[in-house]
Amino acid sequence: MFSHIMLGTNDLQKAIHFYDAVLSPLGLERTDKPRPDADYAKWQAPGTTSPIFYVCQPQDGERAQQGNGTMIAFNATNPAMVDTAYDGGMKAGGSCEGEPGERLHYGAGYYGAYIRDPDGNKVHITHRGDL
Repeated sequence: MFSHIMLGTNDLQKAIHFYDAVLSPLGLERTDKPRPDADYAKWQAPGTTSPIFYVCQPQDGERAQQGNGTMIAFNATNPAMVDTAYDGGMKAGGSCEGEPGERLHYGAGYYGAYIRDPDGNKVHITHRGDL
């Protein structure tokens, strides 16, 4: 499997606010203590060493840009968790790309929501049900 995922941000504090709101309901914790001069933040499941999800300011000093066709998906253990993560993300500066609901074309029991973070990165929150 993978070690980590890293997305660029142009405003680390906005990204931290957004991802805390989305990832906390899913049981992921921010595992760093960002300093005023920090250029990243990270989240992971308690008691694990990977995978890790990072948001960072680009090291080359250029503006962060979202990828066309790029999406990060996070698992939820039930549909209510999807709803809570989506609502938190929307309240924390996200924009809707698909409200929470069943996505039966993906399979029986599939429930998900799509949201853009403040930098325009596409995030999918999903409960796979019977899959």
